[in-house]
Amino acid sequence: MNPTILRPILEAALVLGLALGVARWLAGLLGRRTAVFRPTAGRQLRLAFWPLLALGTGLSAVPAVGLGGGGSAFEWALAAAFGAATLALGGPALLLHARYYARNAGTALVFEPAANRLEIYENGIRQPFERRDLAALEYVTCRARHSFRAPYAYLRLRLHNGQELLLTSLLTDLGPVAEFLRSVPGQRRAVAWPWA
Repeated sequence: MNPTILRPILEAALVLGLALGVARWLAGLLGRRTAVFRPTAGRQLRLAFWPLLALGTGLSAVPAVGLGGGGSAFEWALAAAFGAATLALGGPALLLHARYYARNAGTALVFEPAANRLEIYENGIRQPFERRDLAALEYVTCRARHSFRAPYAYLRLRLHNGQELLLTSLLTDLGPVAEFLRSVPGQRRAVAWPWA
């Protein structure tokens, strides 16, 4: 492609991106915060950004050695070790992310603590429960605070009728929801692997 044509296109894309970013920032600053939480693309990107970046960086070393003329055995071993290390760091977080997405892809949470409102919708259908229907809750966070899986947590609500509702960190930060339900008996614990 001709560089004289490519430069104005890239400049226009940059200006448009900056304008959209500023407009979104102003809308968030001046607008009312939403009370409906879903697994949005922005929330998923915030959670999976560092694991994806680590995997992209680490796993790109292996093809780079292969395309660079074959490489020596030492270069291959070094690239494989680097790829394995980044897979060990980013892989568990992406596995948790995929599991949480499978569990909460069709879930919407309506949470307004000032209005004493907590509603859960599964595939557009409201799950009928009141606070008095909650028998117990289980709030599980990740113990490893400095790992890629640290922001992943889940909140399991058990109803008196035996039904369980699961909320994951793909929806929102669950700390305020757990605090809102502090009168419900249950346990709060930190584990190394918050698998829901």
